[in-house]
Amino acid sequence: MAPPSSLLFSLWLLMVLGAGSVLLLCHLQDVLVLQKMPGVSVAVAPDKEVMLADGSIASVVFDLGQQRSSPPVFDDSLVGSRHQVTKRRRKLLLKSGAPAGAEEEHQLRLARTQDARRRRLDEVCALYQPGGAVEQRVSRRQVSRVYVEDRSRLLYCEVPKAGCSNWKRVLMVLGGSATSTQHIPHDAVHYTDRLRRLESYDHAAIAARLGSYTKVLFVREPFERLVSAFRDKFESPNSYYHPVFGRPIISRYRTNATHAALRTGAGVTFREFVQYLLDVRRPVGMDIHWEPVSQLCHPCLLRYSFIGKFESLKDDADFVLRSVGAPANLSFPDFKDRNPLAERTSSEMTQKYFSLLDTTERQKAYDFYYMDYLMFNYPKPFKDLH
Repeated sequence: MAPPSSLLFSLWLLMVLGAGSVLLLCHLQDVLVLQKMPGVSVAVAPDKEVMLADGSIASVVFDLGQQRSSPPVFDDSLVGSRHQVTKRRRKLLLKSGAPAGAEEEHQLRLARTQDARRRRLDEVCALYQPGGAVEQRVSRRQVSRVYVEDRSRLLYCEVPKAGCSNWKRVLMVLGGSATSTQHIPHDAVHYTDRLRRLESYDHAAIAARLGSYTKVLFVREPFERLVSAFRDKFESPNSYYHPVFGRPIISRYRTNATHAALRTGAGVTFREFVQYLLDVRRPVGMDIHWEPVSQLCHPCLLRYSFIGKFESLKDDADFVLRSVGAPANLSFPDFKDRNPLAERTSSEMTQKYFSLLDTTERQKAYDFYYMDYLMFNYPKPFKDLH
């Protein structure tokens, strides 16, 4: 005999309620797991976005247009397939034609990389500069290479041979003194009054900007940066570096130098250049093109929000631009305006130049840039280094 319809209805109702309870329990377990993570508090927003302890939202890690004194620390444990792309971000992705999943993963990878780089720098600073000079007043000299763009609330420390010319072009566009990065000549970039340095402000204004602006630093593999600087300043015609640096270098380190070499300063060899670099009694002073970044930009003191690398320059720079709310049509340029026909300095080329040195010279050069290698997590360029 068939069971009465009322009994069937009751059984169906119990099954529905049971399934609903299971789903609710699973959701609560997810929330409880997140709440147990150190330093994380969870609130469920209307769009089910996970909110971090500092108030930032994990699911909008891919759209960092909001101004903040420093970017959030991205916890890899919070990021997974269950996190949804926000409605605004979804619209942007659809408009750009990029697959939401691929773009989301790309931005997430960049965010994780930034987190790792900042943590690495913090660890090195804590080890070698304990206390981090927290109470130290920043001097004008320590911010002399930092450029200010007030519209985007951006600070950029200039590191020569690590994309600084194109970064200055970007700053000029952001500041409204140029409409495009494509038509700004080299001299207009480096000899202009349209870019302002942080050192030109009074101490209160310097402190305010350091505390509230996004601080950006871009670095490069130290040996490669050194070779790039040597090729640019000594292997190419240069009316400043040949007489100012070349003549005293040749005079001090070259035996039986010709009168022509002593007069012009042209033809400095890479070994002579490295001898000058490592000499505690240099015949001519240090230059920003080969000064270590640890001394040029004071990363332990200034606590940069973004640490980009020349090896991933385009991706890292565009990530910064999106984070500060730059116009969507502004992307980082990749053209080479100094000696455009010359081959770019590569890791392979760098190996060739340093193979001209003996083991002791290479070790001393590595020691000279040791803090840069350590702070920015570059591997040893030669196996025999220690």
